[in-house]
Amino acid sequence: MKIAFVGLGTMGRPMARTLRAADHDVLGMDISSEMRQRFEGAIAPDASALHDVQVIMTMLPEAEHVSDVYRQTVLHGASAGALLIDCSTIDVEVARTLNNLALEKGFAQIDAPVSGGPEAAGSGGLSFMVGGDADHVARARPLLENLGKKITHFGAAGSGQAAKACHNMICGITAMAVFEGFALADALKLDATQFYELCAGAAAQSWTLENRCPIPGVVPAAPSSNGYAPGFAARLMAKDLRLAQAAAEMSGQVTPFGAEAARAFTRFSEATGGDLDFSSYFTALKQQTKTTGTD
Repeated sequence: MKIAFVGLGTMGRPMARTLRAADHDVLGMDISSEMRQRFEGAIAPDASALHDVQVIMTMLPEAEHVSDVYRQTVLHGASAGALLIDCSTIDVEVARTLNNLALEKGFAQIDAPVSGGPEAAGSGGLSFMVGGDADHVARARPLLENLGKKITHFGAAGSGQAAKACHNMICGITAMAVFEGFALADALKLDATQFYELCAGAAAQSWTLENRCPIPGVVPAAPSSNGYAPGFAARLMAKDLRLAQAAAEMSGQVTPFGAEAARAFTRFSEATGGDLDFSSYFTALKQQTKTTGTD
């Protein structure tokens, strides 16, 4: 297929690369000249290139970016009957609104946020949480299968974003538990590698533990062992946890641990800029230990 991929950042670039490796004709699009230069494939010269593609995929940081791209470019420039796949993580209501706008214009459209990080994006190992019309999902499935090992259709438009909000709230809460546990283990002078090996083979095992161990040097591939370079930036974790809280408010469900995780990562991101991996939250915990003491 001929695909326009809008958003060539931490997730979008490896996803576009994976689609190219699957023999799709991929045109990259990004407002950042740096991101365009870093992309290994062809770059769309301007929005008119959307007339020549069958599929437009978006992977952008915030709901406002997705809305702007849809309203200002995609819905006016896409060819008749094009398939629109939004892989960004945005709120449920915006996802539903964009789906309605796309359907009114005669396009097929689904929300398909992802889990797995840039490593999985580059290896075709993502998990997709999908919302939209079943026929539209069926059209998108071959592409999603190039990018991911697990594609779950949850229902109508917006349900993919709903599932992502719940999923990421679990990730954020789990992350706080892992980072606080390692902070306490460090304060108690436990050997970090031994403690990691214990947890990895016991009930404390989790994806966050194995992929985001917060103490440098314990897991060589973890961001902590590489200056906390993302990975998944702390500001994006904070954003996703706020989206989960918006979904909780919309549904009337109380989520006290999710609320605390959202507050903690938001405070941390505002204080630091939030550009480092979310596992760098561990450094803030250690600074608090030094300030308040452990006696």
